[in-house]
Amino acid sequence: MNVILIAGGPAGELPDFSFFPEASYIGVDAGTLTLLEKGIQPAAAVGDFDSVTAEDYKKILAVLPELARSPSEKEQSDTELGLEKAMTYQPDQIILAGVTGGRLDHYMSALHIMFKYQQEFPKTNFVLLNNQNRIRFFSPGTHAVEKDERYRYVSFYPFAEEVGGLTLSGFKYPVTDDTIPFGSTRFVSNELLGQGSVTIQSGCCLMVESSDG
Repeated sequence: MNVILIAGGPAGELPDFSFFPEASYIGVDAGTLTLLEKGIQPAAAVGDFDSVTAEDYKKILAVLPELARSPSEKEQSDTELGLEKAMTYQPDQIILAGVTGGRLDHYMSALHIMFKYQQEFPKTNFVLLNNQNRIRFFSPGTHAVEKDERYRYVSFYPFAEEVGGLTLSGFKYPVTDDTIPFGSTRFVSNELLGQGSVTIQSGCCLMVESSDG
């Protein structure tokens, strides 16, 4: 089961929702309006809704009358509240969208909270997605990957610490038992040839799949 969180970032950055016909959608603050404008009925919504007008909030309440508005002053971000709600559906995969455009602090917060959740719930796949990029975290082990024509370039970065024992199979530029030091850009813009695998021995690896648009 896919659960997709839509936050209030620019509509132009959102992915093509048609790739997820059976997904359940959760609106995060103003992202709830985006769903309604696209004719998508959200399963739930979270947030303090301080970025929507009183009139727009009435529209949201009309379709989600049981909505509980969060206080503006809170320790958790709206995105984290959305992830908490998403986990109640026991999903196989959670996709975050609407978080990479606009304010960079919101993007960084989303990336870090996604990392936290991926560590806490390793059996669930967490993906950050927009119309040009797909971002995932890999823990130690071997991970099967497959070429996706939507994303030509594949890049790897350490997250929080260096990555040790990196092996890339099925890539244009294969790698065997290498290290990605923190701050390195050496493993940028590789390409998958078809089916492949990513193996790491230690650390947490951020994989970014991208297109030129």
